[in-house]
Amino acid sequence: MRPTSTGSVPAGLPDTEQDDAPGRSRATARAADTATASAPSGRFLAKATLLTTVLSMFGSLLGLARDQSLAHFFGASGETDALLVAWTLPELAGSLLIEDGMVIVLVPAFSVALAQRARGVTSPDPVRALIAASLPRLGLAFAGMAALFIVAAPLLVSVLAPGLPDPSLAVDCTRLTATCVLTFGLAGYCSAALRAHRSYLAPATISLASNSAIIVTMFALGGHWGVRSAAFGVALGGCLMVTVQGIALWRRISGGPRQPSSAEAEEDGRPLTLALVGAVLVFALCRHSQVLVERYFGSELPSGSISHLNYAQKVGQYPMLLALTLAIVTYPVVAQAIAQGDLRRARERIEQDLVLVASIALMGAAAIVACAPQIVQVLFERGAFTAEDTAATAGILRVYTLGLLGQALVGTLLRSYFSAGRATWYPAGAMAVGLVATAGIDAWSASHWDARGIALGNAAGITLTGLILLHGLGSHSVPVRVRGLVIELAKAAVAAACAAGAGFFCAGAFASPPAAVAAGGVSVTVVFLLLAWVLDAADARHLTRVAALAVRRFLTRKARHGR
Repeated sequence: MRPTSTGSVPAGLPDTEQDDAPGRSRATARAADTATASAPSGRFLAKATLLTTVLSMFGSLLGLARDQSLAHFFGASGETDALLVAWTLPELAGSLLIEDGMVIVLVPAFSVALAQRARGVTSPDPVRALIAASLPRLGLAFAGMAALFIVAAPLLVSVLAPGLPDPSLAVDCTRLTATCVLTFGLAGYCSAALRAHRSYLAPATISLASNSAIIVTMFALGGHWGVRSAAFGVALGGCLMVTVQGIALWRRISGGPRQPSSAEAEEDGRPLTLALVGAVLVFALCRHSQVLVERYFGSELPSGSISHLNYAQKVGQYPMLLALTLAIVTYPVVAQAIAQGDLRRARERIEQDLVLVASIALMGAAAIVACAPQIVQVLFERGAFTAEDTAATAGILRVYTLGLLGQALVGTLLRSYFSAGRATWYPAGAMAVGLVATAGIDAWSASHWDARGIALGNAAGITLTGLILLHGLGSHSVPVRVRGLVIELAKAAVAAACAAGAGFFCAGAFASPPAAVAAGGVSVTVVFLLLAWVLDAADARHLTRVAALAVRRFLTRKARHGR
């Protein structure tokens, strides 16, 4: 139950909890700590999800503007291929240190520390003790890795893309982007700590800061530096991310409570272990290595193939990124439930998240399959990006969407495996199997279907990983009802397939690309939601009743205020 004392978290936006301050009373401090460790209300989760979704969507729109600017200025050429090889490091660092690395490892650790604080352990404060023990060492490790990549940039480029016609340009860009290993690591650390404190505002601005910096530097310096300006934007964006996250975290921890220590609560601590960090990082490295495999085989294809793959992948990931917002918000909830021994609440949260995330991803995949050529034409076909580039990118994009369900499964299930804060190598093994499948399919299919064959290998590999993770839930993670989940996922898949067909038919009736995208998107949405309600996929009927009740209450409250 959510605390009702005056020190509980207010029902406003999720980042409006009272910050710890040295001058507040012990009772107020204890109430705020207890509120952070207790189960959040549905209203709080809804607002946190809305806040994160809105800011993430703004960041994604800026990411789209970034890709449009890149396409406009440089098209799909050998120059952009060189940049995208250098972009491997920010993508890898983002996956290892922000998305699937620091957050996965540190949220459970901070959840345990917050639970200890709520039970009376405040001398030393568990949160501050965790930061003091982990942040300096991790910071030194991040700095050392960044320096290593800067020095080894020529070797790295030759390994990642041996067929590049101008490796020197890729080396220059790689040395600029290598700084992100340090900045992304620090930003990911701060983001994990803030989310464990149920503070979602600053972490949701990560993509806003990064993409804004890249866009500004391309417009300001692109005429002089070419694609090197975008690489410099990556370095600048990383510094902005650290600044925003660091200020927010300092405000959260600068004034911790001062209460006597409880030896009984200290025994429940769960320190970070090398095995846990290694298991998460190996998984994230294997997952991102799919991109490395793509670019390795893509470097042997005609010039521009890596760029076509990149543009298609960026567009294809938007539905998955939107869907995973819910899992990002609720991951601290699952970790805190496990830290408190409430496995039933953790199981129900995981099951609900998995079905909802998969349903959103499938609806997005249906819209992309229906309108892929028109979407690419609207987004990119201008400047140096030609109609031939549109056709190539759209074909790859449709193949990519075959793996969106697998992407959603992997992104959601990973959190359930590590939410207890204990090491397990099962996810890394599952991802390694998927990576081997990706490489094997790419090696064969690239010679038959060019870049579309590479996209097929990606979709097949990540789907295989998702199925393996789903199969292992019962014995390697929080026990969930796998058979029921499979049934719910099948309902959503049927609705998505029918919606894609309807959207393809409606989009084809319009010659104008914007009109075709609008018609296809609306038809996909209507058909998917209708079939989801008929099949009761993702508990659609219950959600419809809840939404109708919320709208009715809002309108009633508005009418009363009007009088």
